[in-house]
Amino acid sequence: MSDDPQLSRRLLLAGGAGLTGAALGLGGAARAASDAPAPSVPADTGAVQGDRIVFPNWRDAGDVPPPPPPAPMPPSQRVGFAIVGLGRLSLEEILPAFGEAKKAKVVALMSGSPDKARITAAQYGIPADAIYGYDQWDRLKANPAVKAVYIVTPNGLHRDNVLAAAGAGKHVLCEKPMANSSAEAQEMVEACNRAGVKLMIAYRCQYEPFNREVVRLARSGEFGRVKMVEAFNGQTTALPEQWRLRKALAGGGALPDIGLYCLNGVRALLGEEPVSIQAQIVTPENDPRFKEVEESVAFTLRFPSGVIAQCGTSYGVHESRSLRVHTTGGSLDLANAFAYRGQRLTIAHREGSHVQRDEPVLTHKNQFALELDHMAECILADRRPRTPGEEGLQDMILMEAIYAAARSGQPVTVGPLAGTGQGADATRGPALEEK
Repeated sequence: MSDDPQLSRRLLLAGGAGLTGAALGLGGAARAASDAPAPSVPADTGAVQGDRIVFPNWRDAGDVPPPPPPAPMPPSQRVGFAIVGLGRLSLEEILPAFGEAKKAKVVALMSGSPDKARITAAQYGIPADAIYGYDQWDRLKANPAVKAVYIVTPNGLHRDNVLAAAGAGKHVLCEKPMANSSAEAQEMVEACNRAGVKLMIAYRCQYEPFNREVVRLARSGEFGRVKMVEAFNGQTTALPEQWRLRKALAGGGALPDIGLYCLNGVRALLGEEPVSIQAQIVTPENDPRFKEVEESVAFTLRFPSGVIAQCGTSYGVHESRSLRVHTTGGSLDLANAFAYRGQRLTIAHREGSHVQRDEPVLTHKNQFALELDHMAECILADRRPRTPGEEGLQDMILMEAIYAAARSGQPVTVGPLAGTGQGADATRGPALEEK
């Protein structure tokens, strides 16, 4: 290095100019490279197959292959739904679920509250002329964008709503429980059959991935024969004035509201119908919440295969929703089985000289979006839903038997739904496809 500071500065400036020129040269080369077309590598670019874009599996054998990218239908081709009833379930779960649906869209609202309907319609881009009052089924009938209605009103109103929808020529997705009685449910099935429209009951858990995996494992025999099942669904409830605690609107208490998940879940799990029922009901005295409906119910179902299912439900306990399947070679324990989210499956079985506990990692999916898309698929393909009206009708008959068994203290004999035969899944439509 020179001791002359002036010379040192000149050398530095000269070097800097050279470095700057080199940097500019490299930047130019980088820009030129970025402007060049990227190589066509199928692993990165994918390929078009029909109306889907697919990618080859880029993972090695040690990892689970990633799922294919979503393939939603164009909005113009999706099935349009009208939501009938804008209570908690519609606003908190169902309407947001359309954002995850791939074949269904919301196009209309029916409500007894014009202000609530107006605000909700604005939030979801629904035109003002697609808002209806409960007495405007004729107007809704004239709306060609509405192919199906989703009934989300109190249970005691389901029958009238479904009959009106069938009269308007619209397909029907109806919340559970189907009605307040089996007689009402039978009317609903017959009305939809006469009108040539589909009737599906919103048993969301039958479409949820973890519940479906439990059904698959139980029926596969992988861990031996199913011997016993335990199902429980409980939560606390308050506000005596709410409609779920009024018998005329709810039909009953914990049993039709949340205990139904246990009843339907066990039936769907086994694919067979019980032959006898025993039950007990306990309701606290002098509690204003339970003047008209029950708080807690325990019931036992015995099935032709010899399986015994012990079920319980309550409006008076900390939230707990579980399904346990005991087999000759293991057990399946589904935590949060009947919840909207948070399912977790644990499988216990023998592995050599020790007990192995596995926890499969499944992809959580929005249950409401799944059932909406299933209904849309059935309309588009003219197919019977997996959970049609007959599924809901059978549950209504069995719940009436549970109440009768509790009143008498004696077992009540039950059986398959009349006209459906003894086969597996007699009250259900075609099996769901794996996705």
